[in-house]
Amino acid sequence: MSELQFDPARLNKVESILVTQAAPPAMADSPYNDLIKKLNVKVDFRAFIEVQPITVKDFRKQKINILDHTAIIFTSKNAVTHFFDICKESKIEMPIEMKYFCVGEQTANFLQKFIVVRKRKIFAGTKTIEDLFPSFKKHKNEKYLFPCSNIRKDSLPEFMEKNAITLKEMILYQTVSANLSDLAEVNYDVLAFFSPSGVASLFENFPDFKQNNTRIAAFGPTTAAAVRNAGLILDIEAPLPNAPSMTGALEAYIKLSNGK
Repeated sequence: MSELQFDPARLNKVESILVTQAAPPAMADSPYNDLIKKLNVKVDFRAFIEVQPITVKDFRKQKINILDHTAIIFTSKNAVTHFFDICKESKIEMPIEMKYFCVGEQTANFLQKFIVVRKRKIFAGTKTIEDLFPSFKKHKNEKYLFPCSNIRKDSLPEFMEKNAITLKEMILYQTVSANLSDLAEVNYDVLAFFSPSGVASLFENFPDFKQNNTRIAAFGPTTAAAVRNAGLILDIEAPLPNAPSMTGALEAYIKLSNGK
């Protein structure tokens, strides 16, 4: 992985940034707040994508019997919420012996709103789904159910197939482009993207978008690829060794562009 580098020809002053995600719940404690104070830039937030649950009718079309499985994998709070909503609407009660594998502690803690913890087994990773791979190997004989979005990473299904572990995907919600008609324009110095879906939403909402002097920032290799595939210039990329976060990459760029 290479170090963070910028094109000198595009190191123009940055005064405004649009982060294509919802504003953090505690803005005062957000690294974006530090960015605003330290570098005197305007930072706006607007989610470019949104999550929509599928209907019970569409769930039933998948012909999945939840109770045929012995373990559930949750990779987000969205997955937890939509899973138990479907269970409630379908009048399905989770058995006491059901095991739950969560991508991180936050998801595991959120799960406790829906189950009686002392009677269930919960396994939590540190941050990514890959953290749970050793646990899956230790529990190879479970029949895993994976509630997910219509857009998901391949790493989990590929790992389970490689290790001959039973996994059934259950699509419970869809990631779709948000309606950005409330945005008159996207005339910002920097647009920061976090998923290929966000890049697609830009062109769905603004089909005539021209990058011109707008700098594009992307978090993650798939997002970076989506930016380039859309014919855009990728100016700021994270994570990299000297820029592990989006805010770190933005700060490094702005310090050079603004002469801070």
